[in-house]
Amino acid sequence: MCRFLVYKGSKPIILSKLITEPSHSILTQSYDSRLRLDSRRPVNGDGFGVGWYTEPELGPDPCIFTSTLPAWNCVNLERLAPKTASTLIFAHVRATTEGSLAENNCHPFQHNTLMWMHNGNIGAWKYVKRPLADSLSDKWFLDVKGGTDSEWAFALFLDTLEREEGVDPSSEPEGGFDPKTLRRAMKKTIAKINAFVTAVPAEHHLADVETRSLLNFAVTDGHSVIVTRYVSSKTDAAASLYYSSGTAWVEGKTKGQFRMERRDKASDVVLVASEPLTFERHNWLSVPTNTIVTICNQTVYVRPIKDEYYDPDPSTERSTGFARSKGLVAKAPGGGTATPSTMVGTPVPRPGVEAADGSYIGTEDLDKYRSKLADLHLQNETALSRGNEQLVI
Repeated sequence: MCRFLVYKGSKPIILSKLITEPSHSILTQSYDSRLRLDSRRPVNGDGFGVGWYTEPELGPDPCIFTSTLPAWNCVNLERLAPKTASTLIFAHVRATTEGSLAENNCHPFQHNTLMWMHNGNIGAWKYVKRPLADSLSDKWFLDVKGGTDSEWAFALFLDTLEREEGVDPSSEPEGGFDPKTLRRAMKKTIAKINAFVTAVPAEHHLADVETRSLLNFAVTDGHSVIVTRYVSSKTDAAASLYYSSGTAWVEGKTKGQFRMERRDKASDVVLVASEPLTFERHNWLSVPTNTIVTICNQTVYVRPIKDEYYDPDPSTERSTGFARSKGLVAKAPGGGTATPSTMVGTPVPRPGVEAADGSYIGTEDLDKYRSKLADLHLQNETALSRGNEQLVI
């Protein structure tokens, strides 16, 4: 469906080091998203967007560049990325689900100092759109320019921030908004979306409408970042989300092979991505399903979203089938130096579950392992029996 990337660093980084140069950069993911388990639609070619914060003297609001061109075919992106640097960057490549191919529908969306991205979809959207829009104050209703469920979700977030948290989203507080306030507003936005969706079947007398929502949201005010990995289900896994932190994001001896360097316990660099930018397993941690991530002062806080879809049992396994059907699940990086250009073929979707640690277990692999174990056990018993016979003779 889509892919997004967040960079938060103590020092500016050149955009190309994230967006165009890595062997599995988000630009590469726009045309070669081979880590995705669903191979039926591996292309995210319906436009892209990059947002970044500039030096304070240029103002607190971000600069945003969007285009309906596929990211891999935009000459201007190739020109701008090596000459632009920032300490906070949002990047998004789009595969349309709602809304036409237009710049108004390209992420990230912006209101004053706030930026917003979404990977996923709102369940039963065509029935949810009207009540969600009716719930907004005129200011936020009229502020929506495009036709995506993602932008309407942003409007709902802004409305919630103002009405329920008592914060003016148009203000520019020194040091940014309180991260706890942004986090509460995000949770309330998800709860409202769930309420709108839950009401659809009874209100419209529908029995077969898809009511599951995939809500991987990202919002920032230029200081702190809030990211969610969420699905409105107790049995399904959400769209994939990973994060990596360390002291520096550096390129190795091989061109395009970047890695997260860790010289100490500091988190001078924090990356959050729908799909890892490298193939080093130890560089990335999978964010558990139905979790909210807060990045504040270069510290990462990971907390569960405790609602009707929260499962307190950490050993519970969730099915990846729903997210995979949307093209929103990525395998964990496999290690080594493999790159998309050297990988043979595209992974074939397999039945699987998400383990409690966020990794994925293919049930076919599990069955094969059990079969081999049984054969090995039988061979050992046979060998032991023959050994005993020889001993008796």
